[in-house]
Amino acid sequence: MTNNASNRPKTAAITQALRAQASQLLPVLTAMLSTLEYKAISHQRISQQRNDNITGYQGLTGAQHPQFGSVMIKWALSPDTNPDAANHNVSNNNALNYNVSNHSRFNLSHDVAVLHDLKQSQSTKAQNNTTPILTIVPPVLAYDTLRTNISEQNQQFTMLVMPYYSMGSLAHYLHQPLTDTQKHQLIVRVAHLIADLHSSGWLHNDIKPSNILLDDFLVDNADYSSITPRCLLTDFALAERLGQDFNDCVDQKCATNTAGTPAYLAPERWQAYAASQQSDIYAFGIMVYEILMGARPFKLATQSNDPLKEWAIQHCQKPIPVLPAEYGHYQQVINKALAKRVEKRYKSMEEMWRDLKNIR
Repeated sequence: MTNNASNRPKTAAITQALRAQASQLLPVLTAMLSTLEYKAISHQRISQQRNDNITGYQGLTGAQHPQFGSVMIKWALSPDTNPDAANHNVSNNNALNYNVSNHSRFNLSHDVAVLHDLKQSQSTKAQNNTTPILTIVPPVLAYDTLRTNISEQNQQFTMLVMPYYSMGSLAHYLHQPLTDTQKHQLIVRVAHLIADLHSSGWLHNDIKPSNILLDDFLVDNADYSSITPRCLLTDFALAERLGQDFNDCVDQKCATNTAGTPAYLAPERWQAYAASQQSDIYAFGIMVYEILMGARPFKLATQSNDPLKEWAIQHCQKPIPVLPAEYGHYQQVINKALAKRVEKRYKSMEEMWRDLKNIR
């Protein structure tokens, strides 16, 4: 096993290679977006993805559009396996029921399929209920596939366009000082979002503050003493339909890989068991602690030779964190959300949401 110091040149080389590649890719992508009337284009993030020996890129870009206004564009670029196919554009007025392909990570069709299914589910609920239905995901403004040639290679460029939310994600908001009331309102609102996601038949599998968008704040009282956040779930790249619960997989490991963000990954996921409602609940339990305390409960040593092994040890072996007295009234919820054994965890997100609402 190599030590951390010996890994640094390799990491630096990868970063340098990605920067060199970005200097070639981004001007071409900017030109392509310009042909679709996007202006004020600002590339904010680019990363390399690998799947079945295929190398592609994903990124996040901000822009202005004459029809949509301020937008965020999640995009993917990968080798084009069908260069003779025509480009297409799908707006939010048309059906977005794309089939999920083997390379959906590269064409974003999985994200689109999940968002479309959730939109349909919420529409059905709205028709059958007299009370307003909570919006849980941002609308899809457009989904485009374009084809181009970069460095003498045919490439497929797909883009998922959603509104730009000026308040950003919960991850950015947590850096600001929050009152206990604001913390509680955020926790309850996000719990409601995840409960609604599960009731619509989906697991998120990557619950964390950066995947919670802040839409706005609703003032509940004339004196501004209660301000309720409006939140939305985003990034459904790892989402899957709600199917087998963990108890159905006790005798056999139902998953062969671990996907998600290590800081929020439930103990059973490190043991290659299938995702379940309880793994989303565990990730949200980490978030609850983070919102209350301003930091996650588990951390890595600054010098770690094997960070994934270290994260696994933290989640699987470290005791459930104890909150200070000022937040002691949340301890029972934390205990039940972060239980190491799945059968001792909350049975559903709705159950956890009810307990959180009753905290005073």
